[in-house]
Parts: sequence; structure tokens; C-alpha cells
Amino acid sequence: MTKILVLGATGQIGAELVPELRKIHGRDNVIACYHSKQPSGALLDGPVERVDVLDIKSIEGAIKKYDVDEIYHLSAILSAAGERNPQLAWRTNMDGLYNVLELAREYKLRVFWPSSIAAFGPSTPRDNTPQVTVMDPRTIYGISKYAGELLARYYAEKFDVDVRGVRYPGIISSEAMPGGGTTDYAVEIFYYALEGKKYTCYLREDTMLPMMYMPDAIKAAIQLMNAERSKLTILVGYNVAAFSFTPGQIAEEIRKHLPNFEVEYKPDFRQKIADSWPRSLDDSLARMEWGWKPDWTFEAMVKDMLERLSRKLRPA
Repeated sequence: MTKILVLGATGQIGAELVPELRKIHGRDNVIACYHSKQPSGALLDGPVERVDVLDIKSIEGAIKKYDVDEIYHLSAILSAAGERNPQLAWRTNMDGLYNVLELAREYKLRVFWPSSIAAFGPSTPRDNTPQVTVMDPRTIYGISKYAGELLARYYAEKFDVDVRGVRYPGIISSEAMPGGGTTDYAVEIFYYALEGKKYTCYLREDTMLPMMYMPDAIKAAIQLMNAERSKLTILVGYNVAAFSFTPGQIAEEIRKHLPNFEVEYKPDFRQKIADSWPRSLDDSLARMEWGWKPDWTFEAMVKDMLERLSRKLRPA
């Protein structure tokens, strides 16, 4: 049975990916790794391990302890948080990936590592952004993601490391709280709506960004890792898309369920970041090479988020 290490398991993606991987591979075969944020909830239904991605010996210790075959490397400092501490963001995002790739080379491990739409920049075509295009990221997070794509591709070509990944859009989750990204508003807004509070959005009402519901984000990771390698032409950095919307559109969709919900718009430093990112993505390569297709529509996501968070905020 495949043994999997999930680094950054207490983050937004990891908290929901771990339970799904455990359903597939068995509870004891997926190790939830954390550093500063203690694991809770479903993560405790199987093995957990404290691992520092900046310490290669720490990662290697977990690999040896559990006889690991695959690593899902999700540890990262995101876009908005990274701008507050770019030095830490660079070390965490780049040195952590380098350590994982070096160990994957040495121990013949398979790796999933996500990139992001942050790898694009203001010179990139913003509508239906191509798979191969101009990349000029302007945040330390985006720079680390683009550099990471190049580094991962180098390890794949030079050392035959089986490392795969997608460029995630903004991800919306009912389980984990946002973690310092530019698209966090699309999760925060639901909490304010359900609590009957007015929401102050840090992006303009008309800021269009590509987004994805968490079940589809997890599906993309698992589906790509299960794909036949011979059919994959790029391995790392596949565009994946689901839907695009603006703060105004999500507020309007929420009002279909909660008519009195109010939003005001006060753009801050995150507006400049959002303005450098795509409005929509061309994910035809992922669809063609490994059968990518999202399950969730924008309207279905909003309805499901409201239902799930309503139960979470007001348990029976």
C-alpha cells in the first residue's frame, strides 16, 4: 500500500485532502505533517507528525519512519501574508520545495506540489490565460511559485523525479479558515452573511478572478497523481479552472439566499495583486492529457457553502 506524507496538512488544502487520501489509501498510510499549527478534527483520525520543511533532516526522518512513497508538499506562505514577510515567504516556499525535491531524488519518491495563478503577472493575457505564456509575477509568493515550477521541471528532466502539480486559482473551502491569500474574501464573505453582518471587501466590486471549490481542488490533485505519466507533457504547472466571479457577483448570489446581506468595498494593497492576475484560465491541456473536469458550478458552490457553514456556525 502507498505511504503518503502530506506536508502542510493543517493548511486550507491539506485539512481536506488528508481525509480524502485516507479514504483511498487507508487511515494509517497517510501521515498528516504540521509545523506550528496543531492538527485537529479529522486530521487526528490517523498518524500525525511534526515536520519542519526548512530542515531537510526533519523531512527525511518522517520519510524513513513511515517508509514513504509519495509526498504532497503543500507548505507555503501565501500571497498577501508573503508581502508582509517576503524573506520568510521565500525561505519557506523555495527552500522547502528544494528539500522535498532533493529527498524525492534520493529516495525515489513521487511528489505533488501546487503552483498558483500568482505565477502570472500584469503582462500576462488576463482572459482565458494560456498554458504557456508570459510569466512576470510581482509578489514574492508568485515569484516563488514560478521559480518552483522551473525547479520542479528541472528535477523531473535532470533526475527523473516524478513531480506533478497544477496552478490553482483561488480556493473556496467550508472547512479551513483562509490563510493569508488574496482571494480570502470569497470565504470570509460567507461568515459575515450568515452572521447577519455587513462585509467590508478589500477588492473592488468588479474584480474578476478564477476560483475553485475545494472538492474540485482535491479532485485535481488526486486525478493528476493517478494519471499515466507517459501522457503528461509538462508534469508541473497545469492550468485548472472551474469558474470566475467578482465580489459583486458572489454578493448577489448570496442575496438570493440571504436578501438583506450588505457589502461595502474598500480596496487595500491586495487590489494591486488581484489586478496582476488572470480573470479566467485556459485549462484545455489538463482536460486533454488527464481528463480534468470540475464538478462544481458557481451557483452550486454558493448554496453548498451556505448550507455547510450554517451547520458549522449553528450546530444542532
